[in-house]
Amino acid sequence: MAKQSKLKKALKIIGGVIVFFTLPSLLLFGFIYFKYNEDLPKGQPGAKADQLATKMLDALDEAAYLNTDYLEWTFRGKQHYKWYKSDHTCEVYWDSFTVLLDFENPNNSKVFVLEQEYNGIEKQDYITKAENYFNNDSFWLVAPYKVFDKGTERRLVKTEDQKDALLVTYTSGGSTPGDSYLWHLDANGKPTSFQMWVDILPIDGLEATWENWVTTETGAELPTFHKLLFLGIEISDVKGLSL
Repeated sequence: MAKQSKLKKALKIIGGVIVFFTLPSLLLFGFIYFKYNEDLPKGQPGAKADQLATKMLDALDEAAYLNTDYLEWTFRGKQHYKWYKSDHTCEVYWDSFTVLLDFENPNNSKVFVLEQEYNGIEKQDYITKAENYFNNDSFWLVAPYKVFDKGTERRLVKTEDQKDALLVTYTSGGSTPGDSYLWHLDANGKPTSFQMWVDILPIDGLEATWENWVTTETGAELPTFHKLLFLGIEISDVKGLSL
């Protein structure tokens, strides 16, 4: 009986600890969900949507971005990138790993561990991880320049305050096709934020800012900070060169 009593007491303590740590998290999630969750807006495709997309590209000097052959940046202090855009290759660094991605010839991609080339059974896993890192982290850097990419659909949306916003849906490509983003722009067409309807997030319509823009040596405009709820996403060491 004494053992059963101790067991019940231990289970009660464990249950109390679980409730103590999970209940606040559940309450916070519920608050955020009911406050921010939104249905995907419909929007109107056509010339006006494309005109708004073009206005955004003009505000960011798309020509300068297209003439940028090389981009370098660090994402949240964890992953570092050297993207040879004109050569369709990128060097991805994290922890003790270096992956050389060849976008045109994926079989030529290479993996290095502690600067030694690695050809073990997990090589493809590391390449796939680097590709996923790149798809996510480069999007937070250059997404505005991708609104006319192959497989994109653009729609003009009227916000509640009767401003024009640009809804872009990626029907193919990247790591999560089907994701949608609603771009909010200033009077000149420069992005200030976007809302996201993406598989990776459990709440639809969450908004992230696009701010602290820098101008690269080539003249391309790139962000260095995003605020998502109470989280900050920092992009540092940003460089853009014409080789």
